[in-house]
Amino acid sequence: MAPQAKKNRDYHEQTNIAHAGRQYCEHGMVNPGVYHASTITVPTLDDWFGGTQKYRYGRYGTPTLRALEESMAELEGGHGCCLYPSGLCAITSTLMITLKTGDHLLMTDSVYQPTRKFCETILKDYGVETTYYDPLIGAGIKDLIQENTRMIFLESPGSQTMEIQDVPAITKIARTQNIVTVIDNTWGAGHYFKAFEMGCDISVQAATKYIVGHSDVMMGTATISKELWDNYRHKYLLMGMHAGPDDVYLALRGLHTLDIRLERHMKNTLKVTTWLETRDEIAEVMYPALPDAAGHKLWKRDFKGACGLFSIRFNNGKREAVAAMIDHLSLFGIGASWGGFESLVLPFDPSLYRTATKWPHEGLCLRFHIGLEHPQDLINDLEEGFERYNQAL
Repeated sequence: MAPQAKKNRDYHEQTNIAHAGRQYCEHGMVNPGVYHASTITVPTLDDWFGGTQKYRYGRYGTPTLRALEESMAELEGGHGCCLYPSGLCAITSTLMITLKTGDHLLMTDSVYQPTRKFCETILKDYGVETTYYDPLIGAGIKDLIQENTRMIFLESPGSQTMEIQDVPAITKIARTQNIVTVIDNTWGAGHYFKAFEMGCDISVQAATKYIVGHSDVMMGTATISKELWDNYRHKYLLMGMHAGPDDVYLALRGLHTLDIRLERHMKNTLKVTTWLETRDEIAEVMYPALPDAAGHKLWKRDFKGACGLFSIRFNNGKREAVAAMIDHLSLFGIGASWGGFESLVLPFDPSLYRTATKWPHEGLCLRFHIGLEHPQDLINDLEEGFERYNQAL
C-alpha cells in the first residue's frame, strides 16, 4: 500500500487535498487505479443476498468512484458525496430528489441560467412552484416562506453578477422551518467556502470547473449532510446516475492541485481586477475580494479566499465597442466555462433574465476568468482591447 495520511491526525486541509483518495491506492502507486466495471461477480449465493462484498455492480461504485466521493465529502465537510456526469445534472437531480409535486422552491434571482430554465420548464411541469428572491435578502427570506416551501436554493457569489449572499442568515431561518438549503458552491470549490459550516444541507458543484481544473472533463458533485444522506443516496441510485471512471480519475487528479491552483488564480485575479478598477471605461468591477467591491464584508467574513471568476460593467456597454474589444483578444477565448488553466471572457446582460430584481444598467457586461498566465501579459492584452473599445465608441 502507498503511504497515506492517517485519519486520526489533525492535518491542514492543504495536506488532505494532496493525499485525497490515497486510501484506495495499491502496490505502492500514489494514484488510485481506474476500474472499468459493469459486472462484478460474487462467490456464493449468501454473498449475493447480503454478504459483505464491498462492490456489487459498476453503477453502484468502484474503488475509483469511492476515492473521489470520499475525497469530496471530506473537502466539503459533508457526510457523503454523489457523482454526476455534469454540474447541471448534479443541480437538476438534487432538485428532483428533494422536491415533489405541490412543493414550493425559493430560488436566488442571480442563479446560473440553466438552473433557472430547469425550474421554469421541467419543475413547473411536475407541479413545483418556484419563487425567485433578491440574492441580498438575507434574513428577509422569512417573509417569502410559504407553508409548502421545501427548499431554498443559494448561489454565492451569484452567477455573472457576483452577489455575496448572507448564507448563515438564510440557513438559520430555514432550519427553524425544516426547509432544505442547497447551495451551488462552484466558485468557492468547497475549499474557500465551507457550506456545511454555514448551515447548508447540500452543496453542489460543477466539478468541471476547479475540481477538474484542466478544461477537459464534465463532472458534477453533490455533497450531502448526514440527516439527508440515506434518502438522497437511495434515490440517486434509483435514478441510474453514474460518472465514468476515466473522468472520475481525472477529477481526482485535478483535486490534488486544487489548493495551489486556486491560490494562483486568486493572486493573478487580484492584480488584474485592481488594474481594471483604474480604467475610466469601467463603472464597476464585480469581484468580492476587492476591498471596495459590493459584498466584500460578507466575503471576508465567510470565505477563505477567492477564485479567478469576476465580472465588469462598462460605463458604456455598446455592443459594437464590446465586440471590438473582445473579438481580437489574444489570451482570452470567448467561452462559457471557467475554472481551467486558461483565461476566458463571456458577454452577458442581466436585464434579459432577472425577474425578482431589476438590473438598472444598460448594455453588455463581461465575465472574465483569469487563468494561470502571467498577469502582466493579460493586462497588456486587455489594454489593447480597451484601445479598440474606445475607437469603436
